[in-house]
This record gives sequence, structure tokens and C-alpha cells, in this order.
Amino acid sequence: MIEASPPDHSLHALYRDHRGWLENWLRRRMGNAWDAADLSQDTFLRVLGSSQSIVDMREPRAYLLTIGKRLMSNFYTRRSLEKAYLDALASLPEECMPSPEQRWILLETLQALDELLDGLAPPVRRVFLLSQLEGLGYREIGERLDVSERTVKRYMAQAYEHCLLLEL
Repeated sequence: MIEASPPDHSLHALYRDHRGWLENWLRRRMGNAWDAADLSQDTFLRVLGSSQSIVDMREPRAYLLTIGKRLMSNFYTRRSLEKAYLDALASLPEECMPSPEQRWILLETLQALDELLDGLAPPVRRVFLLSQLEGLGYREIGERLDVSERTVKRYMAQAYEHCLLLEL
């Protein structure tokens, strides 16, 4: 009796067996082959950097799909943020227009902030932004959002904890 050889559970085999499928799935949802190819590659880079063992992976397509969906969501969030930024730039007078280098740095900073705050619950994010961007005090924030000052303090503590944990 001939024994079947064990399955090849390497990243190479995962890529070989599923890249085309994942890229096609992304292309159908995004309507753009170039972006789908980029996100497919990014998905495999995430797998490479993850702690998930490829050997123990029972449902590789489900795992790849989960990562691909998250990356696609991030892609559209980033694109929406970039559009809002470019719209805001378009309304500036020419003499206030930042240089291309400054625009790039600002956009990268906005994306990093968006990613940083992404893990916060919406009310916590709102309180944090009112405090940090508008410079409002806790009492003012509480009045504006119709919550107690104690709730504002609790939300700010959660936001700071979130930011500090991401720094570690």
C-alpha cells in the first residue's frame, strides 16, 4: 500500500493554493484588479507576520478571508479619509496650501490617528476628540454630549489607556 505524502503546510503552499482564489474574491468586491492584487499580497504578509500556525490551520480560506475583509475595510476607510482631506484642502486659499510633502505627512498622520482611535467605542472616541482637538474641558464635553462629568472622566481614562497600550 502506498502512503499519501503529508500535505504541504508551508506559507508557500498556502500562497500557491489560495492566492488566486483570494485575489478573485477581492476583485469581485472591489471592482479593481490592481487594488485586489495589492490587498491579496498584504493579506499574505499579515499571515507571515501572524502568530497563527500554518500547520494547525484547518480553514485557510476562512482565515485568509477574515484578514482580506479587514484589509479591504481599512482600505476604504483610508480612501474615505483621504477624500475628506483632499476636499478640505481644495477649500483652502492658494497661499495656505501645504506643499506636497506636507500634504503627505498630514495624510499619513491622519491615517495613523484614525487607526489609533479605531479601537475605541464611538462615545469614548467622541469625548477624546472633543478634548484633544477642540480643547474642551470635561464639564463642557459633558454638557455638549449630555453625559455626566464623571462619565467624561471615565471615557477619557479609557481613551488614554487604549493609547498607552498601543504604545507598548
